[in-house]
Amino acid sequence: MREIVLDTETTGLDCNKGDRLVEIGCVELLNRIPTGATFHAYLNPDRDMPAEAFNIHGLSIEFLRTHKRFADVVDDFLAFIGDDAPLVIHNASFDHGFLCAELKRHNRALISRDRLVDTLALARRKHSAGPYNLDALCGKYGIDNSRRTKHGALLDAEILAEVYLELLGGRQASFGLAESVGVRSVGIDGAAIARVRPAPLAPRLTEADRAAHAQFVATLGENAIWRNYL
Repeated sequence: MREIVLDTETTGLDCNKGDRLVEIGCVELLNRIPTGATFHAYLNPDRDMPAEAFNIHGLSIEFLRTHKRFADVVDDFLAFIGDDAPLVIHNASFDHGFLCAELKRHNRALISRDRLVDTLALARRKHSAGPYNLDALCGKYGIDNSRRTKHGALLDAEILAEVYLELLGGRQASFGLAESVGVRSVGIDGAAIARVRPAPLAPRLTEADRAAHAQFVATLGENAIWRNYL
């Protein structure tokens, strides 16, 4: 199953009052294991940056003016998230509202709420006491968030992917059951690598087991399918 862990940064808290997206970060999971495929974009919001928002993510309008607008990256973004992959988001209604506002602004189909997996709701169901913000959940699960000196969409999506796996019952990704190869920045284009044992397992069948099995097959008649494997 393919899932996308997603985070955004904005100019403020209300997409209905002129606040805009300034950063999108996405991380791909395949069967709950990070593939290494990501989508990331800084966005020129065509407006000022309030001090309150700048203090959270550190993205100045001078920096953002050197980057593309949402209209320039929307096709790549939609291609990455696909048509039906669940979108794993912390406080999903916030990011969903901003994404839909941008999509509506450019006459694109809106993202269905049915695709949203809200990790904030998952955390509230799993833990009776808060807080439930990303830093608090990292502390609860022993996840290293030392790089998170400011909010950043891609970094927060990567951290949220670890938190999400813990909320589901453990970081299966750390087991290293599969590795992706040939990963592109806008999707996955690879296959799982089969791990080879350095030494084969010792056989568990004894000669007595083999003799007993052969004796049993002999009682099944000349057309027994087991005779094809003797």
